[in-house]
Amino acid sequence: MAKSIAKSGVGQPLAIGIDIGGTGTKFGIVDRDGNVLFSGEISTRKHAEVNTFIHDLHTALSELIEKAGGIGRMKGMGVGAPNGNYYTGTVEYAPNLPWRGIIPLAKLLEDKFKLPVTLTNDANAAAIGEMMYGAAKGMKDFIMITLGTGVGSGIVANGKLIYGHDGFAGELGHTIVIPDGRVHQGTGKKGSLESYASATGVTYTAVEMLAKSKEDSLLRKVPKEKLDSKAVYDAAIQGDKLAVEIFDFTGKILGLALANAVMFSSPEAIVLFGGLTKAGDLILKPTRENMESNLIQVFQNKVKILVSHLKESDAAILGASALVWEMK
Repeated sequence: MAKSIAKSGVGQPLAIGIDIGGTGTKFGIVDRDGNVLFSGEISTRKHAEVNTFIHDLHTALSELIEKAGGIGRMKGMGVGAPNGNYYTGTVEYAPNLPWRGIIPLAKLLEDKFKLPVTLTNDANAAAIGEMMYGAAKGMKDFIMITLGTGVGSGIVANGKLIYGHDGFAGELGHTIVIPDGRVHQGTGKKGSLESYASATGVTYTAVEMLAKSKEDSLLRKVPKEKLDSKAVYDAAIQGDKLAVEIFDFTGKILGLALANAVMFSSPEAIVLFGGLTKAGDLILKPTRENMESNLIQVFQNKVKILVSHLKESDAAILGASALVWEMK
């Protein structure tokens, strides 16, 4: 499935952006101004072997490349993927992907497409996209937090993304916020931020609070299999006290984690992106309040919390494509 908009200026170099998710892979061809000219999507989940995935991706993307003026217009390819290593071009032990172990993804793509490829993890790609096209445009120090099924993050300091010595720096979602707390199903670790501040974490909090509280709530009428963060939001905007408490608790945990992150890198702003941000002030207000209350005085009232204004359907492609413009 592919879609397109009017072509960019003739002869202008273009970038390919690919966002690999556990369920689907989105891809697009993007100009320097951040216009997604052509885009499409294929299934990730159905490809048990990475080589069949590369083949189907090549088939789908080749059609778009031709529509955009041919391979000669492509400066390169940027890829965001879970556990993507910027230094090695490998995807390493990604729990949400169908391929196990260490996958030399960048090399496989380079060999297939005959283009230079830059790979990083999905949240780092989002941070670069935000810096080039979004709310962090012009900023040299900010933290990107993606609040979706999990909690991803990318840390930019002095205008550079922090990768660390091995390419995996910036995993704020796996920092511990509650010692001996909730078990993370993917890692087995206890008390991580992702276990509480993701959409999945909100669902777990709802289940726990409903079990502990005797308070009447609209959530008690929601079938167990349909109890998720959207159901909590729908109840909260109707004034449901327990649902509001769930968001307050989530904001408390997220605010604490953001305070620690602020005192680590002193960013100008924290940019939030993803499904949970749609809850608006239900999540943003307690997050801001708890971040400020946990900061020492020298950091207080200095750091903005912003919500990404990139179009959600294009953001992942834009972030990945932005890697191309960073190529030497």
